[in-house]
Amino acid sequence: MDQALLSLWRRQRATPASDWGQWERIDYGGCAADALPVLTAEDFRRLPLPAPVLNVQPAADWVLVNKETIVYTDPSAVTLTTDLLGYQVTVEATPTRFTYDFGDGTRPLVTTDPGAPYPAFDTFHVYRDLGTRLITLTTQWSGRYQIAGSPAWRDVDGTAQTTTTSASFEVVERTSKLVAELCTAAPTPPDC
Repeated sequence: MDQALLSLWRRQRATPASDWGQWERIDYGGCAADALPVLTAEDFRRLPLPAPVLNVQPAADWVLVNKETIVYTDPSAVTLTTDLLGYQVTVEATPTRFTYDFGDGTRPLVTTDPGAPYPAFDTFHVYRDLGTRLITLTTQWSGRYQIAGSPAWRDVDGTAQTTTTSASFEVVERTSKLVAELCTAAPTPPDC
């Protein structure tokens, strides 16, 4: 039995509120069973990818100058479902690169390592100057997708990004000194 040839057409709009653009042919035909839509990089970037949580240690409103400030995040992949030209599509997005901007004018740290908490930490920054800072994490995602009814996974040709920022904190200097009594005493001793 002959199968009908099927051409694939598409039209897009910049935002959900804007008008649809002109129709464009993206495939000149083939067997209807072979004509599956392609999830483009633009489609991938429109998905609601959740920005990974940015963890900072110490987890306080201050860090010490000239000491390691540890950063790490969760490298877990996320799975989303969307509709593409009437097909249900499962998308798996995986974080592949992490860029930490430490907010002090130094070059951002770009790594494929999501880091780890203390004591096994390997992603950190040493602040050299006092002041108020915040850290921005930009995560690059790669993706693959599977169209319902097809066993094949296809790679997305392009990447997406998410950004998250820490709460602001102070870079401070602390000094220790010997005191005659416990500083927890009430009233607080004068040399504390």
